[in-house]
Amino acid sequence: MADTDLDRTLADEAVLATYPLYEMCRMRAATSPRRTEAAGAAPEGRRWCNVFTHARELLRAGKSRVVTPNNDTLYTNAWLDLGAGPLVLEVPDTAGRYYVLGLLDFYTEPFAHIGQRCTGTQARAFLITPPGWTGALPAGFDAPGAHIAAPTRWLWIIGRILVDGPQDLPAVHALQDGFTVRPLADWQAGMGGATPRPLAFDPACDPKAQLDAEGFAAQVGRALRENPPPAHEAARFARYAALGIAADAGPLTAAQRAALQAALDRVLPALRARQAGEVSPAGWTLMPVVEGSFGGDHLLRALVALKYIGMLESREATYPIAWRDGAGQALDGSRCYRLHFAPGALPPVDAFWSITLYDSRDYMLVDNPIDRYAIGDRTPGLQRDADGGLTLHIAHAPPADPAARANWLPAPPGGFYLCLRAYLPRAELLDGRYALPPVTPMEEKA
Repeated sequence: MADTDLDRTLADEAVLATYPLYEMCRMRAATSPRRTEAAGAAPEGRRWCNVFTHARELLRAGKSRVVTPNNDTLYTNAWLDLGAGPLVLEVPDTAGRYYVLGLLDFYTEPFAHIGQRCTGTQARAFLITPPGWTGALPAGFDAPGAHIAAPTRWLWIIGRILVDGPQDLPAVHALQDGFTVRPLADWQAGMGGATPRPLAFDPACDPKAQLDAEGFAAQVGRALRENPPPAHEAARFARYAALGIAADAGPLTAAQRAALQAALDRVLPALRARQAGEVSPAGWTLMPVVEGSFGGDHLLRALVALKYIGMLESREATYPIAWRDGAGQALDGSRCYRLHFAPGALPPVDAFWSITLYDSRDYMLVDNPIDRYAIGDRTPGLQRDADGGLTLHIAHAPPADPAARANWLPAPPGGFYLCLRAYLPRAELLDGRYALPPVTPMEEKA
């Protein structure tokens, strides 16, 4: 295959369209458990799926395996393999506490959500069926929202449960233990009280391996075998066989290897440098509105897979990001900033909001002397302005003024960025009627 303009265009398109599959393979290998309380250690070289695993502590600096991590909730995750048939997922009664289980198909489409917004917070059971399943729905699963038809055989469930500080952890741990998944046959046999049986699988992927054409094609090929593209995308994906990207592809030829490697070397650096949304006049990058699907936007899907994998659909949560201050200068801990919300102008949400700070070098939480990684509507001790507004202070060193120090969000000595997490955002936050204020250097007027 000569590296003609046509080949280059096709190769770049193929990398964009299939990169989420590669990233899902990598994340499955990195995050599926080797050991569970229910089944102990998996056989050599294998891992467990069809079982929930839980983060028991709020994430702190150095404790995350994913970028731009969340410090407001505990994660509860599961990789599901529907190859053997339907699974039943049971959730506990959270008594009104916010939680969400976001279901990603293997193309990273956020196709379903379980939790406060969509299904309530009471105890419920959900039937998850594989593509093409035509069985009869058991009693109870014909209720609205109780049957979830999966687009792909493999799914990733990324759950978030709100935590109101360290003292709240035991209550959340008890809720986490109430999330279970088991085969439909076991559930029908009345094994609801028995310990669920996880399934061992071979991830066949080194999540730390350097990305190259051979490894990329092998991982994507396996993903396509287990998770064929939807019918409306089948013709598009069939074209990628010319590059050695297909469910039944053999080893890459020299020409395929060269074309695919060149595309990886072009596309991925460009993706890393690209922003995922529009920038507001105040300097906030606003996430595109996603409604259960990326709608065939392969560029956006690849961007999210690279930088924000596991993102919920926008009606569940939105995440504006500030890389720069209101004057367009990169945020840096060598300066002091304030973020001022006028009276009545806090982020409009129906659940909660927070602003989390990350190091711009590695997209991770920043170690700091007060263990404060986020600040928001549940932060104790915040000091309101005299007029009822709220001013946050962002700096490397603590402010001298006690009131400002109560509202201090610690920054590193170098570059950083901010992420507003708005859960159950109101319409005005998604459609642009609400404008976030700029991050303002302290020597300038707000």
